[in-house]
Amino acid sequence: MGVVLQFSDIHFGCEHEHAVAAAADYAHAVAPDLTLITGDITQKGYPAEFAAAGEWIRALPKPVFVTVGNHDVPYWDVMARLFWPWRAFEQATGHPAHDHEFRSDRLMVRGVTTARGWQARLNWSKGVIDLDQTRRAADALRQASPGALRVLACHHPLIEMIGAPMTGEVKRGERAARIFADAGVDLIVTGHVHVPFALPVDVGDNCSYAVGCGTLSHRERGAPPSFNRIEWDEEAVTVSAVAWDGRRFADHQTWRLPRRRP
Repeated sequence: MGVVLQFSDIHFGCEHEHAVAAAADYAHAVAPDLTLITGDITQKGYPAEFAAAGEWIRALPKPVFVTVGNHDVPYWDVMARLFWPWRAFEQATGHPAHDHEFRSDRLMVRGVTTARGWQARLNWSKGVIDLDQTRRAADALRQASPGALRVLACHHPLIEMIGAPMTGEVKRGERAARIFADAGVDLIVTGHVHVPFALPVDVGDNCSYAVGCGTLSHRERGAPPSFNRIEWDEEAVTVSAVAWDGRRFADHQTWRLPRRRP
């Protein structure tokens, strides 16, 4: 019925050059319903990194949807972090940092920003989610076409994945996950932890699935460079982690997730 390719954490500046090029070729061969990128397109937010990321994104098959990650801020520019953290990201990608949306008859994706230019804790890489933005996204996703796959895209996993090489520590993440589940969201797709996963998010009386993506950078943290191919029909969503072996991409792990019923 449909297919989405999800890339994340490309980290231009320390990217796997051959894997990144091959990933674009793979995307053109598949011609997905949507090419989705869940943040961290750069390593330190340098102008050259944003330029390289923007060029790569524009060469991907359309439509493309990009969310912002915690590395997508000028790393050493304090003024930019304080007052215009996502200006360089928006200029490079042509995608908004807030309230981004894609809609078709069989797929709806809404973006929520969990990254911050700065925050009132020592580790600024961790996540924060705004509940007003969460409710706007949930209300929008409720209006998806009947039978369409409803996807919430953000950078940090809202619920921690046990055994991941790093944590998101998203403030208000569990409350947001419950709001999205109650809104009928099928998938919450994220990056940040650099390893692929697909897990049920059981909150309250409803269930969504959390889908995490690997990285295409040299920051693998024990997992091969990879991206996700997400396929769905009326009965199930199939998530395949497509991994790089140094020469080509091939399916590495697969999860089959039953579709939730209206």
